[in-house]
Amino acid sequence: MRKKLKWIIPLILVVAIAAIYLRPTPRQPFDEIYANVDAETVASLQSFREAHPVQQLDVEGVTWDYVAMGQGEETILFLHGMTGAYDIWWNQLNAFENDYRLISVTYPAVETFDEMSAGVLAILEKEGVDKFNVVGSSLGGYFAQYLLATYPERIERAVFANTFPPNDLIAEKNKSIGAALPYLPEWLIMDVLKGSIIENVYPTAGHSEIVLAYMMEQLGGRMSKAQEVGRFRCVVEPFKAADVEALGIPVLIIEADNDPLVELALREQLKEAYPGVPVETLHDVGHFSYMNEADIYTGILETFFGE
Repeated sequence: MRKKLKWIIPLILVVAIAAIYLRPTPRQPFDEIYANVDAETVASLQSFREAHPVQQLDVEGVTWDYVAMGQGEETILFLHGMTGAYDIWWNQLNAFENDYRLISVTYPAVETFDEMSAGVLAILEKEGVDKFNVVGSSLGGYFAQYLLATYPERIERAVFANTFPPNDLIAEKNKSIGAALPYLPEWLIMDVLKGSIIENVYPTAGHSEIVLAYMMEQLGGRMSKAQEVGRFRCVVEPFKAADVEALGIPVLIIEADNDPLVELALREQLKEAYPGVPVETLHDVGHFSYMNEADIYTGILETFFGE
């Protein structure tokens, strides 16, 4: 009996730990997630998804999801943040589709800006795009800075929104989290992120139901742990910021004065990294103003690209 217990107890522990670790991320039906969002906004998002199904491209063994749409002589590339996807920009994509070619991507589980650049540039090549404008928010804004620093000859204009420059602050403050992230179960990572959205992002966005719902959908099975880990590693990847004055490339910074995810010190560092660049400061709109204040945000982009 004792011999049996010697291997039964460890086996039970292993099974219990595996069950906890491998517990699937809880999923909710779309209608439940978006129940508190006004019907017009929900219909707009659904119509966009139906009208613009995801396209895919295999790049070095990695599948990239994206949409390519619109018409015009110029192209705008849209780059989302840590918890986004291609359609987080649906309001802006709808607004610009009659005047510009538009490309919006979803980052797969890649872990470096070299890999991200390879994917994006391959998509642009497939779509026959040489030079392009870029709009990036949060991680996407950081990636846009990397693209400008690395491929300035490809970029016509750039928007760095709700983002940060190359810095040591994020890596230092998140050193322990960054080290533990690959070893945590997916459901736990998503639960922690959901808590942050509810406690910090939702209130600063004026309790916007569309911001809350879209984030809950993303964190409820629409994105994976591998994607989150890869995106975090890109957030802390260092590079040298471009000298935009020397390059002569128009750049715009968009920020929010109550951004809960990009602290004031980082917002100030961003402006110091790009002296002389115009800044649009939005008030009390939070981190995702392109969703909860879509008309204002789109108007800023229209003015910038129309100059």
